[in-house]
Amino acid sequence: MENDRQDDPGMLQPLIDVAVLDDDPDFRNYIEDCLKDEGIYTVRTFAHPEALLEACMQRLPDIVLLDMKMGEYRGDQVLEQLLARWPRLCVIIVTGYPSLEDMRTTFRMKVFDYLAKPFSLVQLRQTLENAIQAYGLGRADHAVLRERLGHRIRMLRTERGWSLKDLAAATRLSISQLSSIERGAHLPSIESLLAIARAFELRPSEILRAIDF
Repeated sequence: MENDRQDDPGMLQPLIDVAVLDDDPDFRNYIEDCLKDEGIYTVRTFAHPEALLEACMQRLPDIVLLDMKMGEYRGDQVLEQLLARWPRLCVIIVTGYPSLEDMRTTFRMKVFDYLAKPFSLVQLRQTLENAIQAYGLGRADHAVLRERLGHRIRMLRTERGWSLKDLAAATRLSISQLSSIERGAHLPSIESLLAIARAFELRPSEILRAIDF
């Protein structure tokens, strides 16, 4: 059964790596137990920011649950360090003392979401599922590449007001082939990518750089 799960591109693979920074050991244990029971997460918990940052350098997690109120430690400073080093890291803020100003400040720093303690397991599960979908976590790299590249090509076409027929004429590729690429069903060949890039007067590297892959 495990092999079937790994081979099916529609299933989550591999496990989602969640790192938790919180000074409350009971909360850390609670989150670890809850998420491990879900069966799709691995969980690492930390009581000190230095330990989290060191662990991130060794192996970057998929998602960080970050407490904003930790006694002598300031969550906003930890958040700033995390995003300065890893700008695309998915960070979810957790705090028992939420305020509107805190939320405004943290969202300006590009966090994914905000959970106020106490929150239910249903809320936690939904927030994590939203993050998995938004960041394309747990999927094979080639599936993420197909999706992002297809979306970028579709956006470039839309910006020019082109139909698929227009792009097909400019690239000499078939409409069905271009449609498959834009949907993320197939990756373009090197020749096809070159033709698409030329149609948009871009280098292939510019298209790839724009999808941040």
